[in-house]
Amino acid sequence: MGKNVWVGLQIVGMVLLVASAQAVIRLVIDHRKSQVWGLLDWVPGGWGGQLVVLVVLATGGGILAERANNRVKLLEA
Repeated sequence: MGKNVWVGLQIVGMVLLVASAQAVIRLVIDHRKSQVWGLLDWVPGGWGGQLVVLVVLATGGGILAERANNRVKLLEA
């Protein structure tokens, strides 16, 4: 894959990280409000289940962004 693909994956990872982290903060502050436009209302476990899914998404986005960033650095060297 070329450098542009890895930069795109890095952008996707960062957007996923930021959006999920913001949703986690909002969920912790207001337990009753539906997060991410109701996309996670299907998750079993209620508040705790949604929190786990959002934390996993944020972690996955961070890992994706980090690995893509490392690959871009290797391609530039």
